[in-house]
Amino acid sequence: MRFGFFDQLPCASGFTEHQRLRDIIAQIELGDEIGFDTVWLGELHFGGSFSILSDPLMVLAAAAQHTRRIRLGTAVVLLPLQHPVKIVEAAATADLLSDGRLEFGVGRGAFPLYYVGFDIPQEESRERFEEALDYILAAWRSEQFSFAGKYFRADDLCVIPRPLQRPHPPVRVAANSPETFPFAAGRGLPIFAAPLINPPERLKAGLKSYREGLPAGVKGDTALAFSVHVTTSRAQARQDTEAGLLRFLREAAERLRPVGQADIKSYEALRQVLARIERVRYEDVESEMGVFGDPDFCVERVRTLQREYGMDEFICYFNQGGVMDHAMVRQSMTLFAKEVMPHCR
Repeated sequence: MRFGFFDQLPCASGFTEHQRLRDIIAQIELGDEIGFDTVWLGELHFGGSFSILSDPLMVLAAAAQHTRRIRLGTAVVLLPLQHPVKIVEAAATADLLSDGRLEFGVGRGAFPLYYVGFDIPQEESRERFEEALDYILAAWRSEQFSFAGKYFRADDLCVIPRPLQRPHPPVRVAANSPETFPFAAGRGLPIFAAPLINPPERLKAGLKSYREGLPAGVKGDTALAFSVHVTTSRAQARQDTEAGLLRFLREAAERLRPVGQADIKSYEALRQVLARIERVRYEDVESEMGVFGDPDFCVERVRTLQREYGMDEFICYFNQGGVMDHAMVRQSMTLFAKEVMPHCR
């Protein structure tokens, strides 16, 4: 099993954007040194207290200059919000600057404010996502290509630069709605999923749908994200993490609400996620999706989760809520890499 770590880089009160960006570069550099396989960065907009990561590809390109081994992933680039030409160009540039270490994760994004801010109807998100993904793959698979879609067109277009990885960096789809698991399976693409968004039984059903829907001969690949903090005890872990986790849940719930009088009829999954997040307590996070405690406890917890979900990559979210001191995050990362990961590979 591979191990990665994720951040969406909240900027809570008492922190500055400049310092948070310096912190994440330092944490990626540390991850490279201590043996993490991948770092994953999100794309979020219009709310610095929840995230200042509006351009993960740019941050990953910067991190590439401070690392040599760790793979650099987006989790995810929000395809409906941009023209795919711009995404193709930026991703290829990041792949070149990282010497071919880009992992290209893509998704739609759940927050209504994104679609209001970019002036795109959220009801179009699925169509735009699927069409943009087809466009991007077509641009990478041919030196010159044409494309005729509902939202995007190309006529004998050559998009440069070309990525170092050929025909393109690995593509991974965020699968958090019931429809996306079979969509990704049908295309034979790897997926992300998050227990926070889907409760255990629904997540297991989605993973089963994905695995059963893969084309013959395609193994598939699943990466699941969990809240992680390694320290001296479970009690200390709660003291260190609870405020940040609850802050994250409040912020996420606020952003999932429709903007103004809008009601996105096609986004029933969004309403279900909102209802779930509003109910979640610390105890729920700890029992369903958390790895909190001393190293020995965390080893057994990771093994249990691996048996339960059968994921190929375990993604750690070390500072959910963004209120931990940088030194504490580094210590937790180091303990996990040195005293947990070797027993769970």
